[in-house]
Formats: sequence, C-alpha cells, structure tokens
Amino acid sequence: MNHEDVKVSFYLKTNESDSAGRCPVMGRLTIGVSECVFSAKMLAPRSLWMSGRAKGKSAEAVEINRRLDELRASALAIYREQSAIRERITAEEVKCLLLGMAFGQETLLGYFRTYIEHFEKRVGVNRTVKSAHTYRCAYEHVARFLSERLRVSDVPFSALDRSFVDKFDLYLRTERRLAPSTVVLYMSRLHTAINKAIAAGIITADPFAGYEPPHPERRRRYLTREELNRIMTTPLPSSRLYLVRDLFLFSCYTGISYGDMCRLTAANLETSEDGTTWIKATREKTNVEFEIPLLDLPLHIIDKYRDTTPDGKLLPMYGNSELNKGLKSLATVCGIDRKLTFHAGRHNFGTHITLSLGVPIETVSRMMGHRRLMTTQIYAHVTDRKVDEDTKQLRKLSANQKIELYEEPIKN
Repeated sequence: MNHEDVKVSFYLKTNESDSAGRCPVMGRLTIGVSECVFSAKMLAPRSLWMSGRAKGKSAEAVEINRRLDELRASALAIYREQSAIRERITAEEVKCLLLGMAFGQETLLGYFRTYIEHFEKRVGVNRTVKSAHTYRCAYEHVARFLSERLRVSDVPFSALDRSFVDKFDLYLRTERRLAPSTVVLYMSRLHTAINKAIAAGIITADPFAGYEPPHPERRRRYLTREELNRIMTTPLPSSRLYLVRDLFLFSCYTGISYGDMCRLTAANLETSEDGTTWIKATREKTNVEFEIPLLDLPLHIIDKYRDTTPDGKLLPMYGNSELNKGLKSLATVCGIDRKLTFHAGRHNFGTHITLSLGVPIETVSRMMGHRRLMTTQIYAHVTDRKVDEDTKQLRKLSANQKIELYEEPIKN
C-alpha cells in the first residue's frame, strides 16, 4: 500500500461546543478501505476553524496546527513502521498505537529490557551472570535488527508474527554471520521473553509457533571407551597431570560440572542404609538439587585426596583455565587426537556411564541436575538402548567391570 492511501484529516465536533464556542477536535484516519475516528484531545474555537485546520497566525492558531501536524506525522510514522514488518495494517490498529490504547502500550524492546532487568536481579540467587549476558546479547541483536533492517527504533507486540521471527533468524545467520548454535541460543532467549509476555496477557498469539531452527550437527563431546581407558592406564610424567586426570575422571563418573565440583565439601557426602555413598548438592547454574550414588572410581579419588584441601573442600581443584590447559597436555600424552575439555567429562557421564548402561533418562536427568528432561535428551542420541533399570542395576554392571587405574609411582 502506498503512503498516498493513508489519510489523516481533522474536523470539529460542533454539537459539543462549550460556552466559549470551542469544540472538540476529532481525527479521521483512513487506510485503504478501513477507517476510524479518534479524539485529538484538544479544543478549537469554531471561529478559527477552516478546512480541517485553524486559520490565521495567532498564537492559538499556530499551537493548534502544530499539535495537529504532530498527530498526523505520528500516525504516518506508525503506519510506515508497521508496513515494514507486515501487510494489511488497519486504521484501528494504527489508532490504538497512536493513542497508546490496548496492546499498543507495550513494545518489544521496552518489555525485553524490563525482563532482563528483573532477570539480573536474580543473578547469584537462581540465575547466573553468564545467562544474563546471553540475554543482553540477544537484546542488542534484536535492537540492531530493527534499526538496520526495518528502519524502526522499536515495534509493538502486535507487530510480531512468524514472518518477523523468520526474518530475524535469517539476519543473524547471514548479516551477523553467527554460528548456528549461537543463533539457536539467541532465538531461544527472545522466545523466552515473548513467552513471558504471553503469560502476562500482553500478547495472545505466539509468533514462534511452528518455528523450528535448523540445529547444528552436534560434535562428539564424550569420550569413546577406548579413549577413557587410555586416560586411566597411561603413565603420566608429573603429579600435576595425575591430579588433572583424577579430577576429570571424577566428573566422568559423577557428571558433576567444574563449578559444582569446586563447591563440594565433605558435608555433601551422605551414606544410605545400604552403605551406598551419595553426593547431594544443588547446581550453581540452575539451583536444581541433584543426587548421585558414587561408584568405586570416584570413591577412590575422594579417598586419595582426603584431608589434602583447605576449608573442608572435597577435592583440590585447579582453576578452570589451568585445568583445561592440563587436559590438553593429558590428551597429548594419552594419544587422544582431539580437543579435550573438562565439560566433556559431564557428557561422558550422560552417555557411557549412565544411559548406555540402561539407566532411565528420568533418573539421569535427576542425577545431572537438569531442570528439563529435554536437556538430558541431548545425551540420549548416542545410546543404542535404554531399559527400565535403576542405579542399583548400574552398580551391578559396573562391579563386573574391573577398573584398572594407573597410579603415580611412590617416590622413596
């Protein structure tokens, strides 16, 4: 639709004049075949009115015309912004946005900013700094998309539809050249904020309905059994690498992340009536509780470093960067020709140590402290079977597999 098809005119509501002869000014907005009227929220003397404007150069006439011009310009600007995003803009929709009525009160960026501010207040309680940063990055990309591609500073929620979502996805992939996994992350952050707006009744339809971003092919982050065996049995050149190895194997056999391992103390250990030792703690990232029955190998590692750490910590942890640097050396010594990171240990627990041995995915999700079952399902795609067994069955299977762990020779 051309801008010529959009018309804004004004007239006086003469049947409601006051004692001074001033009448309410009304606006008529026409877009194609749709039309509506609205109050300009001002009064104008009948004596000054001519052809939809105040005549003359008096201060009152100049002020009336200035306010009318502002209303007309605002209506046309709203129409341009809306038509850049979607088709079939009605006069009633523009009117609502012009007057700040109904759904026009909330805009995407305005609401997204508020959502992030509330999110950041929970950092350190049940949210992390890293997650807050990803929301900020997503917001900045949305703002840049609106400015660069749509030539608008913000959009009302009423303007959001599937076309908007698809255009933003394409913008991130082509113009921002972000990695596929990063696109999935930022689209997820935007969707989360919009879902919050839906729950608040600000928007009724989900613009993400039917949207399925192409997920990148996942790289194998878990170890093969042969690689894991090499790490266990290869003699190492230094005490430092033995500690790096042990910390990594502890994560492999418990699924505990680096950050959560740093926080473990002896108080997190509990022994059940049947003699099983458990680690019970809360994930720093999600604030979700997790419970893990310890197999022989992590029990051996705990016993090996007992009473060697300050402040009652369970294990003598290196810094994350130092630990990953040590893992790089460990991979070289063990002949593992790929990047080895500490987080690979958690993936190893989710695949070889649990799911592939038949532990139900619901149990694994609880053990790993996942908030949603679908998070655990990323590990399930590498397993060939999943049967209805519990962790006692895991212990039985594990007991039949003798673990040979090469230890550092004792120095005289």
